[in-house]
Amino acid sequence: MKRDVDIVVISDLHLGTYGCKAKELRQYLSSIQPKMLILNGDIIDIWSFKKRYFPEDHMHIVKQIIKWSANIPVYYITGNHDEALRKYAEFNLGNLHLINNLELEINQERYWFFHGDIFDTSMQYAKWLAKLGGAGYDMLIATNNLVNWVLVKFGRSRMSFSKKIKNSVKKAVKYISDFEETAASIAIEKNFDYVVCGHIHQAQLKTIARERGEVRYMNSGDWIENLSSLEYSHGQWKLYQYSASEFEEKELIDRWKNASQWNSVISKKVV
Repeated sequence: MKRDVDIVVISDLHLGTYGCKAKELRQYLSSIQPKMLILNGDIIDIWSFKKRYFPEDHMHIVKQIIKWSANIPVYYITGNHDEALRKYAEFNLGNLHLINNLELEINQERYWFFHGDIFDTSMQYAKWLAKLGGAGYDMLIATNNLVNWVLVKFGRSRMSFSKKIKNSVKKAVKYISDFEETAASIAIEKNFDYVVCGHIHQAQLKTIARERGEVRYMNSGDWIENLSSLEYSHGQWKLYQYSASEFEEKELIDRWKNASQWNSVISKKVV
């Protein structure tokens, strides 16, 4: 049975790259029934896009998004890895809206959704450096995937190279902190109650207070490292974290149900 969710926010899927956890994302999307979907940037990785690599799982996700757009509002907010779409911003096709940022009012509170690469100085002043960094990140993720495959084969737990680097390198920690503080400060200046970003692959949900007020800062994370999203239901926001065991249990239950139904059919025929 699918979970009903009022709003789902996902970002940084990076479809079309080896790092994208498309299988896990597909499982997640198949388990929910949202009333609104907000794609907060870097959905299709145009920077790294290769014609020879766009697997079935990746295409299935695109098809699922298009299928939802026939019945519910779907907002595609552009990011830096899909910045080629920015020149087509404000394009609308039925319920599918391509935009650079989104302002919404939910329960009489003001929300500001945008990807967040506007705060990245490497994007503003040295795009080639940002792309080089992106290529290095892709290589790190590909190596990490290989190491994790070996670890799982030997019954060991997975590990994340990028998380270890982010948590141990002071500049990386400071960058994330500065990003959150900057987004919050501007949102407070603009009198928003919530600011929702992606870009830094760091899932978060917290209140940031300043002299002029406070704002609820949220980040949907990504589907390369954290496998996370933001969900809004019954007037409450929560961070969703993918768990393989959750879907393994569902698969076992479904198999058991199917086997039970099949045995029931056979029993009736025998009788």
